[in-house]
Amino acid sequence: MNPWPVVALPALASLIGLFAGQNLRDQRLAKGLAVGASAASLVLVLVAWAAGAEALEAAGPGVAAGELSVPLALLSDPTRLAVGAVVALVALCVQAYSAIYLRTDDRYPRFAATVSLFTAAMLLVVFSGDLVLTVIGWEVMGWCSYLLIGHWSRRHSARRAAHKAFLVTRVADIGFVLGMVGLAAGAGTTSLTGVVDAWSSEGADGADGAARAVAMTLVVIGVLGKSAQVPFQDWLADAMEGPTPASALIHAATMVAAGTVVLAGLFPVLALSHPARWVLGLSVAVTMVLAAVLAFAQSDLKRLLAWSTVSQVGVMLSALAAAPLAEGPDAGLFHLWSHAIFKALLFLAIGWASVIAGGTAVTTLRGSAAAIPILRVSFLFGLLSLAGVPFVVGGLSKEHVIAAAWHGAVESGPGLVVLVALLVTVAVTAAYCTRAYLLLTAHVRSSEVGERVGATPVPPVVRVVLGGLVVLSAIGGLVLFTDAFDVGSASLAWIAITALIIAVGVAAALRGGLDKDPAQVLAARLVPHADAGLGADAFYRAVAVTPVLGLARVVAFLDTEVVDLYVRGAAVATRAAGWLGARAHHGERPSSAIGLVLGAVVVLAMVGVLAS
Repeated sequence: MNPWPVVALPALASLIGLFAGQNLRDQRLAKGLAVGASAASLVLVLVAWAAGAEALEAAGPGVAAGELSVPLALLSDPTRLAVGAVVALVALCVQAYSAIYLRTDDRYPRFAATVSLFTAAMLLVVFSGDLVLTVIGWEVMGWCSYLLIGHWSRRHSARRAAHKAFLVTRVADIGFVLGMVGLAAGAGTTSLTGVVDAWSSEGADGADGAARAVAMTLVVIGVLGKSAQVPFQDWLADAMEGPTPASALIHAATMVAAGTVVLAGLFPVLALSHPARWVLGLSVAVTMVLAAVLAFAQSDLKRLLAWSTVSQVGVMLSALAAAPLAEGPDAGLFHLWSHAIFKALLFLAIGWASVIAGGTAVTTLRGSAAAIPILRVSFLFGLLSLAGVPFVVGGLSKEHVIAAAWHGAVESGPGLVVLVALLVTVAVTAAYCTRAYLLLTAHVRSSEVGERVGATPVPPVVRVVLGGLVVLSAIGGLVLFTDAFDVGSASLAWIAITALIIAVGVAAALRGGLDKDPAQVLAARLVPHADAGLGADAFYRAVAVTPVLGLARVVAFLDTEVVDLYVRGAAVATRAAGWLGARAHHGERPSSAIGLVLGAVVVLAMVGVLAS
């Protein structure tokens, strides 16, 4: 299958929708374009995947850049088609859901157009066979995330969150772009296959090996920024200021998951770059545990899901940090695939629960799903998958990530560190999933819930979207019977071990009984600190913002008080010379002219002394 139409359809819908939305009050055109383009892309990918398409390279326009080859080609194979299918599916669900969720929003056409462009950029990254196209898709996603997070720009908090996300990810992107430039320059081509072949050859050692390590470490830094991994983790929780459909898209299938796709394409090079793997492994190991603990202690359930995304992206990347070269990156890609399904389900479910309850705080959402079957089932299967319970889609993918980390621990590298962090994360994740389900389904009078449901019924479109994602969360693991992901067989021993660890996490969360908030029982003092991200925002200001602003003030002072002094001195001297010339021209006495000349010389001398 040629992937160009899959990418072009949502991009074209974005362009048309943007201009149409400015001139038409009726939103039907914007809805039709957004939903139709997403559906068409999904159909194209599913047809190609079902037809058993073989790996192929779709030629691009190509660019002559001196000695550098820039083919601008796209690649298609079963794994890319599977990932592209889940991206298109989540985008379709988000667009259909948004048409109802944002039906009273006067800026909905712009939102739908931005979501379409975001989807096109992610699909471009998924199918990219060229580093230039990868960078283009990567940067467009960063811009779209800024627009989506700040969609409700009339609120200061939304504007601040958008600026924070943009600045943090852009700083990390400096490393990403430099790393990509280094890889392309060393290979003499921007073709992904050419870069992998050039840098993963046996002859790439010594100086070339050092250059490879530097380039891949820079790429990893860019990935850590976009994926909200330590030390860039704090922006993603603040991104909850955007509309819930935007959160579902960013957290489930785009942006934060894009780094996994990029590193999977470069996996043979990454596997030989030991410093880069250590940077990646240590970062994701810390992030997985830290974000899981912060998720457990959140007083807002939407932010709980945000921190769970940070943790789960760490799980995806841990497979790439630890898996042996022979095993490949497919365990991480499979977890990306499953995470897209169950995280989209959870975000869209909590979005509608917040519509019914009037907010996303624990105190507001408590019991909001108790009397609504579709929400109760959605939270059940979504949280089971998030907790990694065996045999649901999230459980299967997490088992394969743990198996990959175990194989890496047996060999060398950061595998052992990653494996230990994964097992701790499994326990904490089970605890906060149990907490979330208890809070959402228990301890509310049926009459109170009935009043809420009667006031805000769940529309049929939302029911269809949530129901479809529930089915995929339950049976999505059947994708392993296709040739999409080469992950081998799961270990029964590790399934038993992780099931036991999950039971420990559930038991810990139930320690306070069914009528109390586990976070208040186990970590009451941590809750306010967890809501503040353990002070990461203050740390950013102290380490980055304050020094940069201080340096800017110094530069401004030098510019106005030192550099401009020469300009002001020249102006004074010019005015003095002009005045002298005018006096001389009108026939002043020689003695007066001489005095004026001497005065001008004195002024110029003083300017020179001050300037030096």
